[in-house]
Amino acid sequence: MVHRALDWQAELGRWMKPFLDRLGHKARRRMCPLYVAGLIGPGDRKSVQPMAARLAPGDYDQLHHFIADGVWDAVPLETELLIQADRLVGGKDAMLVIDDTSMPKKGDRSVGVAPQYASALGKTANCQTLVSLTLARGEVPVMVALRLFIPESWTSNVGRLKRAGVPVEYRTVRTKPEIALAEIDRVIGAGARFGCVLADAGYGLSAPFRQGLTARSLAWAVGIPRHLKVYPADVRLIWPITKVRGRPRKRHVPDILSMPAEDMLADAKWRNVSWRSGTKGRLTARFAAVRVRTADGPPQRIWDKGQQHLPGDEAWLIGEHRKSGERKYYLANLPAAMDLRALAATIKARWICEQAHQQLKEELGLDHFEGRSWHGLHRHALMTMIAYAFLQYRRLTKVKRKKKNQRTATSTDIAGRPSRHRRPHHSIKRSAMSVLPETDRRRTAA
Repeated sequence: MVHRALDWQAELGRWMKPFLDRLGHKARRRMCPLYVAGLIGPGDRKSVQPMAARLAPGDYDQLHHFIADGVWDAVPLETELLIQADRLVGGKDAMLVIDDTSMPKKGDRSVGVAPQYASALGKTANCQTLVSLTLARGEVPVMVALRLFIPESWTSNVGRLKRAGVPVEYRTVRTKPEIALAEIDRVIGAGARFGCVLADAGYGLSAPFRQGLTARSLAWAVGIPRHLKVYPADVRLIWPITKVRGRPRKRHVPDILSMPAEDMLADAKWRNVSWRSGTKGRLTARFAAVRVRTADGPPQRIWDKGQQHLPGDEAWLIGEHRKSGERKYYLANLPAAMDLRALAATIKARWICEQAHQQLKEELGLDHFEGRSWHGLHRHALMTMIAYAFLQYRRLTKVKRKKKNQRTATSTDIAGRPSRHRRPHHSIKRSAMSVLPETDRRRTAA
């Protein structure tokens, strides 16, 4: 058992070398893998004191200083995390999932803590909320960003922000969608590859968020509330006709009014769709999809109906009727030729981030940090993400090793058969490479 623990710790040290090269300082290079090992290792509590007691009783002060008080820049480590995540799961078929996760917290001094909706509890509670970005491919998620959302009760109190050490650039009011777009830019800037952005209705209801994704030439599929307005895809802009003489109208208006998403799908054709296998069998629900125009163009007074948003870009409007009776709605700028099953599978891929949130909290102690400062919280969150990426690296390595052993056994079996139709060696090699992740295939080919 001890030998096995030493094995993974040695492997962790080797895997973390690119991170440590970016830290520079000798003490930080020693504390960083120690902290990550503490998060991965046994123990119910993953805050500084119990981790130090388990791993290095004499290093508590240094470990605490590293995570809470040390003067060092986390950006190089955040960038390295994106590079490693891309090597593990990046690619054109990867998804970038936007969500947020809450951490219940007592008191009012920990940075960003305030009464707000806590997804973990399903109600409003005193908590901190982190906007999260997860890179995922083939049902393997790697968390790449956790950034604190600061409520208005904090941004309106400069003294409170200073005491918590919030950097000046983060002291202004920023919505969760605005934080998400800034983090997406950071992910793109680091060269991480993904094919589609997914988000729930908390982000999808924001027209600036959807427009921001489109402006970045990104494919996206997001949840929306049932009352979000859309237009039929064939809506036309016409000159308004008025019976009252006066100045001629200078702006077009749509020939039909926008309507809630649920009304647009009321007469649609619904079909049972299965998108993947779960622990209890195939996952299925009823889906319908129609092409629409989003109602997020410039606001315009339309006849006697007051201000309404003009038609925007064309997109898919998708509805889901779950077996529980719950109904969900989505918008996606995915190709018009995409079939219903592919649309459903893309939308439902968002579930993987919830698994990642749960594992970061239950196994790696994301919500165990006991400090109050901005830097301490984000450094702790960064260490949990690095630990999680390492565990996914080990998981993928184990899977590849198992497949390699299976291929070796199969090829040995084939070699022992007296057959005149033995497959050539080069085709066996190609099939072996085809099961590797895209980045590993390139590395093997090189």
